[in-house]
Amino acid sequence: MPANTNDTIEMSDLTYAQAPSAQSERMRINFGPSHPATHGTLRVMLELDGETIVGVEPEIGYLHTGFEKIAEELSYSQFIPLSDRMNYLSAINNNIGYAIAVEELLGMELPERAQYARVILAELGRIADHLVWLGMQAVDIGAFTAFLWGFTERERLYDIFEAVCGARLTTSITRIGGMIADLPHDFDERVKGFLKGFDSTMADLDRLLTRNRIWIDRTQGISPISQEDAISFGLSGPVLRATGVEYDVRKANPYLVYDRMDFEVVIGDNGDVYERYLVRMEEMRQSVRIVEQALSQLPEGDILAYDNKTVLPPKEEVYNTIEGLIHHFELTMPGFGISPESGAEIYSATEAPNGELGFYLVSDGSGKPYRLRVRPPSFLNYAPVGELLMGTMISDTVAVIGSLNVIAGELDR
Repeated sequence: MPANTNDTIEMSDLTYAQAPSAQSERMRINFGPSHPATHGTLRVMLELDGETIVGVEPEIGYLHTGFEKIAEELSYSQFIPLSDRMNYLSAINNNIGYAIAVEELLGMELPERAQYARVILAELGRIADHLVWLGMQAVDIGAFTAFLWGFTERERLYDIFEAVCGARLTTSITRIGGMIADLPHDFDERVKGFLKGFDSTMADLDRLLTRNRIWIDRTQGISPISQEDAISFGLSGPVLRATGVEYDVRKANPYLVYDRMDFEVVIGDNGDVYERYLVRMEEMRQSVRIVEQALSQLPEGDILAYDNKTVLPPKEEVYNTIEGLIHHFELTMPGFGISPESGAEIYSATEAPNGELGFYLVSDGSGKPYRLRVRPPSFLNYAPVGELLMGTMISDTVAVIGSLNVIAGELDR
């Protein structure tokens, strides 16, 4: 450490914790990559002056999975299970976002029942994601009860997901052209049962945290971000809307049947940790509104588009007809190609729980994507972490990083 506290220290010079010398009050510490409050393999090197953060150097790449490159060796349908693993807390929303991108590239029209089913499941996935965020954010700050309540409700949602597709976490619930299977006969009853109990839990969580003096002291006024900075960084989702920017892909560029849903875009004021909490809380209530409307409008009909050249046939056809078996083989082995003349590339975006989830797809006419580029909300939302942490206390680190809801699998891809 330098003898003069005014001397500049390069963050790369020291990557481990060092006690302050007699001539300096500053200390370098690592936050992560193995830390329970990072919720993934993130590393932030902090320089402290006492307990105040005066230097920040975030480092990512500890969970690089190569999803985008792997996609070049898979058929369009085979990538669906990989989309689960980017943000595994909202796998359904990833499945739907990717499937929509391929369907738009194909110019495919989905049956209305499939569109409504996707909307319902996407909003339930948003609630599940926000519940996990709330529980982890609360337990990191010290409110253990909210963690238990939130995870209890999430497990009830996972029961619904399991009934639909047989999986709880990594669902792989979509197919190009629709859904993996039709909704179970008691789907309506299951969802309404969840919503009835969830309303009571939301009221309890609100009473527990929103006006809690400790919660307010730990979150209000911590790391605010302006609208101009939020737009400059390319933020989206609750982190952006907490600054007062009214941008939601479901409203700005409606997809599926969101244009038929009556809901509000929730915005905050000053974009601090507390506002990000309030926005997510109200977004769960808006998701309930959307689910109730979609359930009441859910039509009968097919859950899968009928196109044997691009859509995997139902299992009943595969098992019982030679035509279904042939189509399944052709679509599984070589896969379907997308003619460059019909549109070689597309960017498609949906509103995932953390923000705008975009897929840029390029086709060369073969059965595999020539290029797949993901625009993950976590990657953009994590960009201002250095500015947000500067000048805060070391104890605020978990609250600030947690409020961004960064998922390392989506961050690194």
